[in-house]
Amino acid sequence: MKRLRLLGAIPVLFGVTAMRDLAGLNNRQTVDRQTLPDRFVGAWRLARLEEPDVDGRVHKADCTGMLVYTRDGHMSVQVMFKNPPAAPNAASVQYAQGGYEASFGTYEVDERTHTFTFHVEGALVRTLIGKDLPRAFELSGNQMIVKSTNPEEHWRVAWERY
Repeated sequence: MKRLRLLGAIPVLFGVTAMRDLAGLNNRQTVDRQTLPDRFVGAWRLARLEEPDVDGRVHKADCTGMLVYTRDGHMSVQVMFKNPPAAPNAASVQYAQGGYEASFGTYEVDERTHTFTFHVEGALVRTLIGKDLPRAFELSGNQMIVKSTNPEEHWRVAWERY
């Protein structure tokens, strides 16, 4: 009798496994059907920020942050440096004040060049307001790597989906 019950459970186990695999396939198909701009939409947490120090050597900054893209083309970003450097570098002065970076605005994605442009409407660093900041990006799995298209800026940020 126990053997019959055990044999009866095998088809159920295969059925559950097949349904789980089909659900995974549907998720992959959904991601594959998404347009590139759709893949931006949502909240992202800061995984790492690499930036040059005062001597020009690139290091991983000790910070945390959040990036949000909306479906209607709005975005906001906040980054808090846990231990802001005593002597700020050019990048931190340009985008952050007092160890904190915050800005919001709209964005447009250029699928052909794998870039997006951030149109800054408001920012903690007021000299950014009204600027268009072009950024190169790379999407891979649940990560987005972003860097400036300006060859003078040597920072790189990795964001991960929440």
